[in-house]
Amino acid sequence: MNTEKFEEFISQYPIYEYRLLDTREISVEKRVRTICKEECERYGSTWACPPAVGTIEKCEEKIRSYPQAILFSSVAEVSDIMNMDEMLSTRREHENLTNKVGKYIEEQGYEIFILSTESCDICEKCAYTQGLPCRHPEYMHPCLESHGVIVNKIAEEQQMEYNLGGNTILWFSMILFR
Repeated sequence: MNTEKFEEFISQYPIYEYRLLDTREISVEKRVRTICKEECERYGSTWACPPAVGTIEKCEEKIRSYPQAILFSSVAEVSDIMNMDEMLSTRREHENLTNKVGKYIEEQGYEIFILSTESCDICEKCAYTQGLPCRHPEYMHPCLESHGVIVNKIAEEQQMEYNLGGNTILWFSMILFR
């Protein structure tokens, strides 16, 4: 990827930080699935989460099938970091940004796979629970954690900010490409 051209593109958008990654260096950890299963209310209820995304081994295989990835973040501010509704309401802007970056990479001739924030909330009720295929596969991005990716570990390794403190949120997405 032409990083100069990419930097010119992203300078138009509120991307806080980004890093180009070699997918061989991304650790995929099974323990994340335990957390998903035991602590997340979205487990088993959406195409963006386990078990719908496949086994952790299949997810790792998918990640490794793309040689490179871009991990990036954007910042949102809220009046109260403890207000989950307000916090989640800022996610849509990051997802729109993710779609724009993904489209740009595709337009450069790359095949992409996007992992993003939390779990998909495009539909009020996910088709997964009804045994139907995803209604919007072009917009549904599985969450990073669903694939065993621990964002704070990568952020630390890449010397990226993970927590800005106060009432700010850092949203992360990863676009894998080949």
